Amino acid sequence: MTMGQTITVTVNGTVHTAEVEHRTLLVHFLREQLNMTGTHIGCDTSTCGCCTVHLDGDAVLSCSTLAVQCDGREVRTVEGLQAADGSLHPIQQAFHENHGLQCGFCTPGMMMAALGIIEQQPNATDDEIRAALEGNLCRCTGYQNIVASIRAAADQMARS
Repeated sequence: MTMGQTITVTVNGTVHTAEVEHRTLLVHFLREQLNMTGTHIGCDTSTCGCCTVHLDGDAVLSCSTLAVQCDGREVRTVEGLQAADGSLHPIQQAFHENHGLQCGFCTPGMMMAALGIIEQQPNATDDEIRAALEGNLCRCTGYQNIVASIRAAADQMARS
């Protein structure tokens, strides 16, 4: 009897095949088996958003998604934002330029949530951005610079 399952997951454009226990969470698979530590573990209760990644283009909490659920699917993490030539993604650039981070712990999840917001509502108002970020907690900022960063990234992405 096997204690796990072999899965094949495309993460940031690279195909990975691995054996996982059925109970392995996506966040642990990414961090421990693939050594992609950009996705943070914050609360273990699906309330902080630090572990936000994209699964087939949709923002999901990787702390409440089983790795086996990702078999045959595509995952994008914060490491997948940066271009192959090393240039920053507009979201990364905007967070840097607009001081959208302080300690940085929530930043990977915020950036991945921001990408989802921009893709779904490219012209979102500040209030709509704030509402869409309700599942992502930041203990250091007042969210003003995060909202400004998301707006700036949306503007940049619309121009390119």
